[in-house]
Amino acid sequence: MRALRGIFDWTLFAVLPVLVLAGCTFGGGDGRPGGGGAGGGPGTSAVAAPAKAADTVAENARPGTPDWRLRKRGQADEIEGYADRVSVLPGESFRLFVSTTTKGFKAEAFRVGWYGGARARKLWESPRQPGLRQAYPKVSNQNYTVTAPWKPSLTVTTTDWPEGVYLLRLTADSGAQRYVPLTLRSRDASGRLVILNATTTWQAYNLWGGHNLYNGPTGYSDRSRAVSFDRPYDKDGTGKFMSYEHAAIVLAEKTGKQLAYATDNDLHANPDLLKGARGLVTLGHDEYWSTNMRTNVTKARDSGVNIAFLGANAVNRHIRFGPTKLGPDRLVTCYKDSSEDPFAKTDPKESTQDWRLPPVPRPESDLIGIMYNCFPAAGSFTVRRPASWLFRGTGVRKGTAFPGLIGPETDAINPAGPTPRPIEVIAHSAIDCGGTSMTADATYYTTKSGSGVVATGTMRWVCAMRGPRCGHGVTVAGQRFVTKVTENLLVAMAAGPLGATYPAKDDLPEFIG
Repeated sequence: MRALRGIFDWTLFAVLPVLVLAGCTFGGGDGRPGGGGAGGGPGTSAVAAPAKAADTVAENARPGTPDWRLRKRGQADEIEGYADRVSVLPGESFRLFVSTTTKGFKAEAFRVGWYGGARARKLWESPRQPGLRQAYPKVSNQNYTVTAPWKPSLTVTTTDWPEGVYLLRLTADSGAQRYVPLTLRSRDASGRLVILNATTTWQAYNLWGGHNLYNGPTGYSDRSRAVSFDRPYDKDGTGKFMSYEHAAIVLAEKTGKQLAYATDNDLHANPDLLKGARGLVTLGHDEYWSTNMRTNVTKARDSGVNIAFLGANAVNRHIRFGPTKLGPDRLVTCYKDSSEDPFAKTDPKESTQDWRLPPVPRPESDLIGIMYNCFPAAGSFTVRRPASWLFRGTGVRKGTAFPGLIGPETDAINPAGPTPRPIEVIAHSAIDCGGTSMTADATYYTTKSGSGVVATGTMRWVCAMRGPRCGHGVTVAGQRFVTKVTENLLVAMAAGPLGATYPAKDDLPEFIG
């Protein structure tokens, strides 16, 4: 979000011929691989062979690959790339678009998981490919949308790749490396916990080419009003994945619970994505949501699907999806200011600004239980309900505090609502919000359908799973606490509707006077 806010009374805001070898297609041109999923293009028709759902335990019993991290970034343009699909089904293909200042490169695919502590497993490697310094970024005159108008470098087929999150590591002849993230989404979420990659938020903050939804070369005025997936991510190439998602996915796989995988793009495109799921797990920073995304999650909650928000500032920005030359749902529009968005007059419900703001206010607390209230935030996560089932095995008492766990953005109960009931405030933490004293909350509520919704209220929850390596004063004790609470949560969610076993004990009156 990156904007200082207090707790709002929301009513006030009322391709060429190819050679196929070892799962890799060489060459370029305008041909597309098959598959019609998220980020796919019109006219794609190849169908992936049916695949069984990945068994989390069996997959993580395989030997891991310790050498999966970037060893050398090199210069910004030495090697970089992107895929023409945000996600694919196992067996489907995708194209990689790679630019390098060297004469050649290779690509490797690593699946993220526990793997006995290795945290990834290598499944595929390409032969050396000829290098090409591709075209400069293209910036649209209308919405400052940046694209990389590149030629495809190779096509990759995911035969025998299990579902999950993948990091494709590109290595230039010089040794410079960058990642390209890709999700192998699940065909069926029945009986499983769905791990959701916050791809729209990754793209919103992506400054590759000089523009994102926050800034342009001169600042806020020439920020993008729409951002495209047709470009690499800046920095290491992973967007916000490593900071806000990687550690949580490793922990989820370590629990042995059966998982399914999807992206924000998939949640938008598929109204049945959560059908039969035990739960949905959103991770450290999932800020940008479309109407379809919110509608589909709300319907799932009301049918008994549990939800965990392991972060803060979720469901804060309203977005619209649109197509690009490479396929549907590869453009994310968010004006942030309804006075700029033409939809504010023609279709007010689809105007793109904060969900809580006019022209049609729909505060996120209606789904999460709490709502965004602060940046920059700093404080200690302070336990209020030590008897909560979430805190079993942690040894905490009322008032136990864990330094550094709060920040850099937070959520809290909003007295003006809307707030689902019954709801428990399980942690209530004093914070410094850019010099202003405020509070942040972690909550748990249950519904008539039996579902339970947990929200941690701090964006640093996933980072804290790394312990002191997270920085910000996070301790080993904080790491152990967050890890145990998250394990308790995932295990309980996987067992079925939380409300049936752990009905929330409403204590909202204590916080609204």
